[in-house]
Amino acid sequence: MALKLIQGSQFVKNNFSEDPFPKGEYEDCKFKDCDFTGCDLAENTFIDCRFEQCNLSMARLKNTSLKTVKFVNCKLLGLNFTDCNNFLLSVCFEQCILKLASFYQLKLKGTRFKNCNLQEVDFSEAELALAVFENCDLERAIFDRTNLEKADFRTSWHYSIDPTNNRMKKARFSRDGIAGLLDKFNIEID
Repeated sequence: MALKLIQGSQFVKNNFSEDPFPKGEYEDCKFKDCDFTGCDLAENTFIDCRFEQCNLSMARLKNTSLKTVKFVNCKLLGLNFTDCNNFLLSVCFEQCILKLASFYQLKLKGTRFKNCNLQEVDFSEAELALAVFENCDLERAIFDRTNLEKADFRTSWHYSIDPTNNRMKKARFSRDGIAGLLDKFNIEID
């Protein structure tokens, strides 16, 4: 069954945590101040969409397509992006709270995270080559067998990344952040 096509629509202050989210293919749509808490977004497609000041915490993303989707000032607690349809997956995050989210094994080459709280996010085995982490808090974020080649961490903090367990060729870090690359060795830096 083909999904209903919704193009160029704006959704403002909708509470989809109470009213079911209508299944469809959303193209060039804007969602502002909407509540998707615990919402079932499974099987929906979002193309060139923008979510602003939305709460998507604990939303279900089973086979959800996110194709060139931007999240701005959104709350995305506990989201499992791993459940998304990974075909043409393309996302961007600005001023978002993504605590406890998972990007396990996703191909996110060149993804941009700007001014985000990424505490305890799982990036295990993800493809994050050329990703930019601009002014992000990465406390207890998990990087395990992650491709971080040419990724930029220069303005981010609280990360702990094992260089022997991740691909990091030409990744960029600030001098102040070097300690986060040495945590594994349990040494003290004064």
